[in-house]
Amino acid sequence: MEETTSREKVLKKLRNALINRSESPFPSLDLNSSVYKDFEDSLDITFATEFSKVSGKFIYCEDEKDLEGNLVSLIGEKKWKQVFCTEQEIKETLANAGIPFTSMESEFTEMDAGITYCESLIARLGSIMVSSRQTSGRRLNVYPENHIVIARSSQIVPDLKEALVNIKEKYKDNMPSMISVITGPSRTADIEKTLVMGAHGPRELYVFLIDEEK
Repeated sequence: MEETTSREKVLKKLRNALINRSESPFPSLDLNSSVYKDFEDSLDITFATEFSKVSGKFIYCEDEKDLEGNLVSLIGEKKWKQVFCTEQEIKETLANAGIPFTSMESEFTEMDAGITYCESLIARLGSIMVSSRQTSGRRLNVYPENHIVIARSSQIVPDLKEALVNIKEKYKDNMPSMISVITGPSRTADIEKTLVMGAHGPRELYVFLIDEEK
């Protein structure tokens, strides 16, 4: 058959290339090994280091009681009056610590800080993975001027790949409609190359990590 269009010529070349594959011009090239260096420290230390590099604030907690004390200290220091939370377990933690909070929709826009859980902490990136399937939904990750994330040491994974595998195993055939990776507080330098914090989300981002290995 006579080739009448450029499209047909291109498709024919693609078919021939797939059928008659040529040998790799670089046979010694290793395509299986990781492109990343091995971790020099434990995952929690690596995460804390990388998270701090992107202006995140990391607070280590020995246990649940230590978490309560650290939350009391931070909220008192910052003089936050309106703390918003929808996660039942976090509400119980705040109540045990004597920290006033609200989950009333009518007070959502008045919050000083929002507190949520997360899906994973990604050590190499110093990033936090969240999803729309969490009780806190989408808004509490982006709306508050100050965002507090409570995580456990078992949630730290080396790389993004492991975080995505965990999401798939956790939700199986009912995957979240939104999966997002947060790396530090919101910032932009689009206007006159001046760094502005909190431009599209939280101005300050905190991670309280509860050590489960003690």
